[in-house]
Amino acid sequence: MTDADALARRIRAAKLPGTPPELAERAKKALEAFVESAAAQGVPLAEIARHMADGRAAATIAHVEREQATAQGQDPAKGAACAAGCAFCCILSGEDGGTITAHEAERLHAALAPRAGEPDGRDWHPNACPALDPATRMCRAYEARPLICRSYHSADAAACEANAAGEPAPGARLAGAHLTYLAAHGLARAALGPRARVETFALREVARAAVEGQDAETALAAARHGPPALDAERRRTGRAWTAARGRG
Repeated sequence: MTDADALARRIRAAKLPGTPPELAERAKKALEAFVESAAAQGVPLAEIARHMADGRAAATIAHVEREQATAQGQDPAKGAACAAGCAFCCILSGEDGGTITAHEAERLHAALAPRAGEPDGRDWHPNACPALDPATRMCRAYEARPLICRSYHSADAAACEANAAGEPAPGARLAGAHLTYLAAHGLARAALGPRARVETFALREVARAAVEGQDAETALAAARHGPPALDAERRRTGRAWTAARGRG
């Protein structure tokens, strides 16, 4: 790959099986725009590629999408019942508690490492995120929290409590920008090719390792996903998005 135009063409040609076409197209346009804007500002191609690989490009795209939605009166957090200390959304489900990028994993670890040895969220609930303060149920890594944490909103706090207990209840949802973010990260992997390390990590494991005193290199090595994890998460959220639109 010799220039930004070639990279943009590879993004345009990339396939994202399992991601709804509307989402894939939105992510393609946004990632192409990211590459073109960075190149126009004189950012070297190698740095653009690094930002795509470590997830900074996907996070930037999601941030811009959320700002645009807010400007159009479609703030995803509008009407949310979320409040400080509620924290039922921080009772982590699934095998890894959330899929995050390398940049997010590094920031989360750095924010929590100084809290090593302190009581953590698991002293409140065994499946709670270790980033929580168990007394206040407030996030101790709030400014460094990954996009999945920023994207989760609920119109009904009781629904979150029920969901945390494994009971189905409507109300909680992920903002659409999170789906674009996952698609953009998948596109980055497809466009950069197998030599690039476009990875994802388990949120729960990064946070746990940080508060238990593991250094960043050890923590991230243990929390690193295998290559299929990103595609599986894209497909899962894509199905949920399609189902939600069908109900709407």
